[in-house]
Amino acid sequence: MKQKTVFFLLCSFFWLKGQAQCAMCRAVLESEESQTAAEAINDGIIYLMAIPYILVGGLIYFIYQKYKTSNKK
Repeated sequence: MKQKTVFFLLCSFFWLKGQAQCAMCRAVLESEESQTAAEAINDGIIYLMAIPYILVGGLIYFIYQKYKTSNKK
C-alpha cells in the first residue's frame, strides 16, 4: 500500500506545469516575438529543478527498503 502511495505522489508532480523563470530571464525572453526560446528555457529550468528531488527520493526509498528488511531479520 505504501509503495502505491509513494508512486502516486511522485507521478502527481509531473503533470503540473510550472512557470520557473527568474525575473531577468523573463524580461529578456518576453521581449522576443516568438515564444519558443522562452518555452525551451522554462522547460530546461524545470528539468534541472526536478533531478535533485528524484535523486533524493530514490535515496530515501533505498534507505527505507534497507531499514525495512533489517527489521524483519
